Amino acid sequence: MAIILNIETATKNCSVSLAENGKTIALKEIATEQFSHAEKLHVFIEEVLNEAQRTFKDLDAVAVSKGPGSYTGLRIGVSTAKGLCYALNLPLIAVDTLEILANAVTVTSGVIIPMIDARRMEVFSAVFDAEKKKLRETQAEIIDENSYQEISETIHLIGDGAQKLQATLTDPKFVFHSNVVYPSTKEMSILSFEKYKISDFENVAYFEPYYLKDFVLNK
Repeated sequence: MAIILNIETATKNCSVSLAENGKTIALKEIATEQFSHAEKLHVFIEEVLNEAQRTFKDLDAVAVSKGPGSYTGLRIGVSTAKGLCYALNLPLIAVDTLEILANAVTVTSGVIIPMIDARRMEVFSAVFDAEKKKLRETQAEIIDENSYQEISETIHLIGDGAQKLQATLTDPKFVFHSNVVYPSTKEMSILSFEKYKISDFENVAYFEPYYLKDFVLNK
């Protein structure tokens, strides 16, 4: 059995889940314009433990969304995760934020492009197939009406970065999943468990978030 605490703070969503063998057993999250991570994160950690009737001593690992995303949000999430790992002598697991977002949709064909808003017409994005295998690495890119011309199949777009592009990407091949806005620890639970099973752990002392770009102030 593996009990993993999952922390996701890369976007406006402050999300915490407790998972047992990859299944979410408690979840707390809130998305606000004010980025309430510093205020809510530790409260949510206590609440998911209480809801699942677990304590810190029951944890087998702590997982954190590693980015890309908000500089401040990532710093808060990673510093909290590392602090818990130090204090409790637990392994640290890092999960790709865009992979978490991609796992929020189920499709049978085409490609999935999760997008995190990086201000103006720029997004952080990656490309996954329908089985959630990464086809193109994460990058920061400026989107216009000519983007993704090389992809002929259906393109499923998700995330807050995708939401702002509906007037730009008008080709019928683009399908916008407007219900999926922010990455959540709901989808993180199974991903962190898969890493736990193969002992894919980070060096707690040296691990840093994947910022992708230099510091950018939150909106």
